[in-house]
Amino acid sequence: MRTHTKTTQQSLTPTEALEILKAGNQRFISNLSYNRNLLQQVNDTSDGQFPFAVVLSCIDSRTSAELIFDQGLGDIFSVRIAGNVLNDDILGSMEFACNVAGSKLVVVLGHSRCGAVKGACANVKMGHLTGLLDKIQPSVNNITMRQTKLDEAAFVEEVASENVRLQMKEVLERSPILRGLYEEGKIGVVGAMYSVETGEVAFLSEMFKQSVVAKEMEMLA
Repeated sequence: MRTHTKTTQQSLTPTEALEILKAGNQRFISNLSYNRNLLQQVNDTSDGQFPFAVVLSCIDSRTSAELIFDQGLGDIFSVRIAGNVLNDDILGSMEFACNVAGSKLVVVLGHSRCGAVKGACANVKMGHLTGLLDKIQPSVNNITMRQTKLDEAAFVEEVASENVRLQMKEVLERSPILRGLYEEGKIGVVGAMYSVETGEVAFLSEMFKQSVVAKEMEMLA
C-alpha cells in the first residue's frame, strides 16, 4: 500500500476522504489492516507529504488515529490533546493542514471512557489541567440541562459526544480560513466517537458542502 501523492490527494473530495477513513476503520476492527512497507513509505515521503485528512483526537494511549483508521506514513495529520479540545495553536495547525498542505477533511475524534471528560464532569482542578478541562465544561453544562436521569458512566459518555459536536462547531466558528474552505466545498468537517471497547468508530455528524466548481458545472449542464 503506497502513500498518497499530490495527484491522489488533490483528486479526492471531502466525502471520498471520509470513505477512506471509514473503510480503514472497518479493516482495523476486522484485523485486516494493510501490510505496509513502512521503510518504503519513509522513502516515499522524504521529499514531501500529501495527507488527505487532519484528525484531532485525545492523547489517550488507545486512540492512535493512524492505527484506528489503518493509515500509513504521510496519509493523515494527527493532532492530539487531552479531551480532543481546540485552542488557537490547534486551529493554526488545521489551517496549515487544509489551506497549505491540501487536506480535504477535518475530523474531531472523541472516545469512550475518556479521562479528561471524566475530570471535567467531576470538576477537577489541577495546575494547567484546570484550563484544559474548562474547555469541556460547556458540554458538561449542556448535558446537565438536557439529561437528569443518567447514571455517572452514561453521563460521561453523553458529555464526550457533546464535546465532539461543540469542538466541531468551533472549528468553523473560530477559523475564517477553515470556514471559507468549507463554504467553497473544499473541505468537510466531521465528528466521531471511538470505542475503546470494540475499536469501532461511530460518526456523529458530517458537514459537507458541494464545491463551487461542481455547482457551476451543474448549471452549465
